[in-house]
This record gives sequence, C-alpha cells and structure tokens, in this order.
Amino acid sequence: MVYLDVAVPVPLRQTFTYTHNEALSPGVRVSVPFGKRHLVGVVVGQHNSVEQTARLKAVDKVLDTTPVLDDVSMSLGRWLWQYYHHAPGEVLHTALPVKLRKGEPAEPPPQNWYRVSANGAQTDAGELARAPRQQACLAHLQEAPLPAGELKQRYSPAILKALDERGLIEAFEQAYQPKPRVWLQTLKLSEKPRPDPQQAVAIAAINQRAGEFAPFLLEGVTGSGKTEVYLQAIETTLSAGRQVLILVPEIGLTPQTVSRFEQRFGIEVAVLHSQITDTARLTIWQQARAGELGIIIGTRSAIFTPLKFPGMLIVDEEHDESFKQQDGLRYHARDLAVMRARKENIPLVLGSATPSLETLNNALSKRYQHLHLTQRAAGAVATMQHLLDVRDQPIRFGLAEGTLALMRQHLSQGNQVLVFVNRRGYAPALLCHHCGHTETCQRCERPYTVHRTHQRLQCHHCASTRPVPSKCQSCGAGELVTAGVGTEQLEQGLSQLFPDAAQVRIDSDSVRGKDKLQTMLNKINHQQYQLLIGTQILSKGHHFPHVTLVVVLDCDGALFSADFRAPEKLAQLVTQLAGRAGRASKPGEMWLQTHNPGHPLLQDLVNNGYAHFARHALLERKMAQLPPFCAQVVIRAEAIEGDLAWRFLNQTQAILQIDGLQLIGPMPGLIEKRQGRFRFMLVLQSPQRQHLHQQLRLALPHISALPDAARVRWSCDIDPTDFS
Repeated sequence: MVYLDVAVPVPLRQTFTYTHNEALSPGVRVSVPFGKRHLVGVVVGQHNSVEQTARLKAVDKVLDTTPVLDDVSMSLGRWLWQYYHHAPGEVLHTALPVKLRKGEPAEPPPQNWYRVSANGAQTDAGELARAPRQQACLAHLQEAPLPAGELKQRYSPAILKALDERGLIEAFEQAYQPKPRVWLQTLKLSEKPRPDPQQAVAIAAINQRAGEFAPFLLEGVTGSGKTEVYLQAIETTLSAGRQVLILVPEIGLTPQTVSRFEQRFGIEVAVLHSQITDTARLTIWQQARAGELGIIIGTRSAIFTPLKFPGMLIVDEEHDESFKQQDGLRYHARDLAVMRARKENIPLVLGSATPSLETLNNALSKRYQHLHLTQRAAGAVATMQHLLDVRDQPIRFGLAEGTLALMRQHLSQGNQVLVFVNRRGYAPALLCHHCGHTETCQRCERPYTVHRTHQRLQCHHCASTRPVPSKCQSCGAGELVTAGVGTEQLEQGLSQLFPDAAQVRIDSDSVRGKDKLQTMLNKINHQQYQLLIGTQILSKGHHFPHVTLVVVLDCDGALFSADFRAPEKLAQLVTQLAGRAGRASKPGEMWLQTHNPGHPLLQDLVNNGYAHFARHALLERKMAQLPPFCAQVVIRAEAIEGDLAWRFLNQTQAILQIDGLQLIGPMPGLIEKRQGRFRFMLVLQSPQRQHLHQQLRLALPHISALPDAARVRWSCDIDPTDFS
C-alpha cells in the first residue's frame, strides 16, 4: 500500500492523500473521488505511511503510464503555488491543456493510414490509364503506405473511395510514431540581412550563452530591428536541434508575425492563443512535447508548453500588461519565463522599446545582461515628439485646430495619419442637458458608454447593455447629449473634416471576426486608407511604413491617476505610439494634445525619451519605497454588501499586524463597484520579499478561518500590476 499526495483542482491551498496499490511517479494524472464528485488530479509525491488512514480513499483510476508533467514542469508548478500562494491542484491544471484536465489520453490517438491491398500490390498501375488520378494514387501507395491526412491533401475522397471499392487499397490504423527534430529536414537558412554593429553585438552575446541560463534585456528603440536579432539568434538554436518558445502579447500575435518566421526558416510554426480549439491546443502540446516543433509562438499561457529539446525562451514586448493574469492563478508569464529558463538552463531574451521598471532595474543591477539598440534600422530617423497646448483652442471632435492643420499638411503629401484615442464606442457618457442626470450602470455605478453603431448603451466593466433611451430617466426631458469622444465619434467627425481621405477604425469592436484585423492591416500597408483611427490595438508593434504623423487625443487622465504605475504605463504607450511613425524612409512626428504642457512627466518624455524617463522614475520609486524596491501583495475582497468586504479586510489587517510589514488600507478599489459587488483592497508591502511571503504563508490559514471569509469573494494578488 502506497500513500499518494494528489493535487486536486479545488480552491484549497493543500494536497490530498489517497491510497494505491503501487507507487506512481509525480506528474501522473489520476481520477480520484472528492466528496460526491470524481476529479482528475495530479500526483505530486508519496509516502509509505501516514498517521491516520481510516478516512483515506483509494485512487479510482490511473490515467497515464508516463508523467504528463515532467520534472521541470512539476518544479515550476511547486514554485508557482508557493510563490503565488495558490491552490496546487488549480496551478497544475492551469499547466495542462483543457482536454487533459478532463481526463482524455495524453498520447496522440492511432493514425489512419492507407496501403495497397494484396490485389493492389500485384496490379499494374498502367491498367488505370483511363483514370489518371487513380493511377497516380495507386502508384504512390505501391511505393510506401501513407498517412490518410497526407494522402487526402493530394487526392480527393472520391479517388480513394474508388480505389477502395476496387479492392486495390485499404485503410488501417497505426500507432502514432513521434518524429523528434523533424523540422531539421526542412529547415532552410535563407539569405539574411546584415546586422548593424549593435545588432551584431546582441546576436553574438546571446549565441555565446547557448546551453546555459542567461537572462538578457534587449532594450531597443521602436523600429531598431529587435525581431531581426531574435531571428538570427533563433537560427543558431534551431540548427543545433533545439526548440524555441516565443511569448508575445495577444494583440501582437498577427499572421504577419507568424509568416515572417515561417518564411525565414521554412518550417512549421505552431501558434497558441485564446481563439484556437481545445483539440488544436492539445495537438501542439503533444508535438512540442515530442520535439516535433522547432518554433512555438504564443500568448501568456504558452509558457506552460513542454519542450523536449529546450533551446531558448523569448518574451517580446515584455512590458505588456497582458502577460499578467488578472484572475484565478494571478501569475506573470515574464517572471515564470525567468524561472523556467533557469530550470531548463537556457538563455532568456526579454525584448522591449519600453522595458518595465522591474526588468530595467534587474538589468541596471547586473542581474540581467543589458543589450542596447539605439538606432532605427535601415537608416530610419527617430520620430520627433511634440506637445500641443490645447488650452483656449477650439476643439472639434476632440481635435484642436492646430492638430487639424498638421493633419491636412501630412495628408496633402500623400502620407498616412494615425489618430489615437483610448476609448472605444461613440462617447464615454450620456447625460441630460436639462437636469444633468448621467445614464449609469446600476451594477457598477459607472456611466454607460454610448455605441451609436448599434444604438445601445454598454457598460465596459460588466458588459451589460441596453437601448439608447429617448428621454431622461430622471426628469423625462428629451434632450440627451453625449460627453467625451470615442473612436466612433472621431471616425464620424473625421469623415466630415476630411471627406476625401479614406479612413479605417481599429478597435476591439471593429476587428471582431477571423482575420479581420490582418485584412485591415494589409490594406493600411497598401495605402488603401489615409486616416487610421484606433485604440491600443494600433500601438503594439505594427509596421506602418507610410505613417508620418501620430496624434494622441487625451493623455492628461494618466497624469493624475491614483495608481503609482500610471506614469510608467502612459510613457510606454506614448513611446510605442511614436514608434508607429517614420519607420521607413519618410521622417515621422508625433503630437500629444494636452491641457498640461508644463507637466514634468510630459516634458521629460518628449525632450529626453523613455530611457531617461524610466531611470528617473526608478529613482522616484526608490525614494518612495515602491516596487521594484519593495515587495507588494494586494488582498482583495468583494461582496454585494460593501460592509461585509470592509469588515473582512479589517479582520485580515488585524491578523497581519507584524513588524516589517507595512499595511495600506483597507480602501476601495479604483473601480469601487463592478457587477453588483463592492470591491475593497488591503495592500501589504515590505522591503524584504522573503519576510513578506513567510508572514503571508503563516497568516493565510487564519484569514481563511475568519467567519466572513466564506461570505465574501477574496483573493491574494502577488506583485500586482492593476489596482482597479
């Protein structure tokens, strides 16, 4: 009798002991009884004896002959549940494809093949001269059996059916045979651009550290050729028979990105993102685990993809917020990539024009090797940045008269203009011109956003919608007006101001549907549009060679935010947007409309650039003892009754009154109410990360035992990036 520690997918920070008649390796899935349910758990350890055996249950069924999570994956899993103080079963389930969480087989199913029958082997293919396609198919199979999928790409089902009915071929099943490093057969090392001196230094530095843990920060201005550095470093890794895993933000994972890698190396590139099916995700997981894929590109969750021959990890746009999971297991894929590269003993490249302050601090502290690309590739000139003082200027559709004059100038020269406003919809509020009443979502107590395209009001916090009312809900007056400008209103306004300029709006409403974004981007690059209107989707890594002017409508909101990260996020956004202009032979410029042209942040950013701003921001953070110079945890609580969440966090605060911990709060979240629940938070800080985690680990059982803990929805967020 063996006692197994099993991680079961339930929200409890512990493993559970089950009995079994033989030992099982860690990483094997088992079906186990849990209450009245039967769940799929993962074995994490075992012992030969336990103190109490009376109430122990036996494992129902062993689902794997070999572990689905290898030693590295299990080690990462342990680090995740310990560092993020999360339930072990939920952590390990997150690391598995959905189908494996449901107990489906981890090994690929037998494949359907075709071969010639005994009769077909003796038949001369020339006898089928009147049916040339059948003749070719039979001759093909007489050479060797072929997988059904490969055969059906060349011959129609009707041809296979005809040959089958004649008794010349037959279908059969064959166990799946993995083909490790199959990409080496088709890998082509095509002509590559000659790197400039800074690129050459970066490529050589990365290649010299192959086969060992070496974290790099590749800090390169927008358009400096960071992707070319990746490609040339990847070439060396692939040639050595090693796999490469690349993480990109969801918004930046376009077919354009993938095709660039495929064309360069001539091999299949696997793509993992939120839109692919569970079956496709499992197939990629199986192929990567068997070593059949050379390059895997994916979003945040792709970090869990197993690699048989790990060679390199790359995190592109490492500063992007989408790498941080904001619910459930709140892990940061960038930080997990660092741990994985350490455990796999491989290089890690973190690339960005606007590195996060945490990553930049690690590079300046010599924990990461710092690589610089300070010049744009192919002789492109850096974008000139300017502030436009809109005080006392007439505003039309959110645009000042000075901005409109600049736009006319660039459009008359046959160039493209990008106008950025970080609000989708027509307007962020609808109010009564008579009594001032604002149409508000009752569940979130926030103004509805007006969407004129569908004539509806929508709450962007809980997604509830309702028709646009014809009269005020408070006083009954019929004159309702919008306040503020969104992308729809800007599109409508620009069509009136520039009737001869073709325009396109790119936001999450307009790009819904398969390949719609890529189609729009292709049309932009073929100059079918002169005016580009959009939200942050347009700011992420796209190459627009004909854009020479970028206009930012409203950047003042972030200057006065309660979130200490707001200036950093604004600086990153502005710098990334500036990088969309002047990327080819045409010089570019960027204008920020502001009512605060003298603000130190804007002045620093425009005159000195992101690199100077970021280093100054690090000094401010150090003086204020804020991350990355302290460790931070947020305990959040939400409830339909606000008093309940407030009381729970006050009780939690009493438990955490410990020397060396600074407690801030409880206080309302930046968005105090969402989906009918009031939201509060308690911030924990300490200059000693280990001390903070140790005290939190000791306190969590006491917090869970509080009477109100079961009556509120609460969570623990380690290294938070969002305080809303």
